Amino acid sequence: MKKQLKIPKFNNEDEEREFWNKVELGDYFDSNDFEQVSFPNLKPTARPISIRIPDSILNRVKEQANETNVPYQSLIKEYILTGVNSR
Repeated sequence: MKKQLKIPKFNNEDEEREFWNKVELGDYFDSNDFEQVSFPNLKPTARPISIRIPDSILNRVKEQANETNVPYQSLIKEYILTGVNSR
């Protein structure tokens, strides 16, 4: 840490916004000051989509999902993720 950052008490959001707009955090923090954190309970946002899949493929996915006791939509997401990561 380079030098101590003194944060004043703010009366409203405008005062706080003005303070943070003037502060250059590089003057107070070094890259070594930061540590990696994780948020295990944070769920990524999901967006519903519509996709046309032939019945034969969908039925096969549902069969595989049933065999592994996994919801078929979750299995489809896993397949998509595997395909995306393999490129």
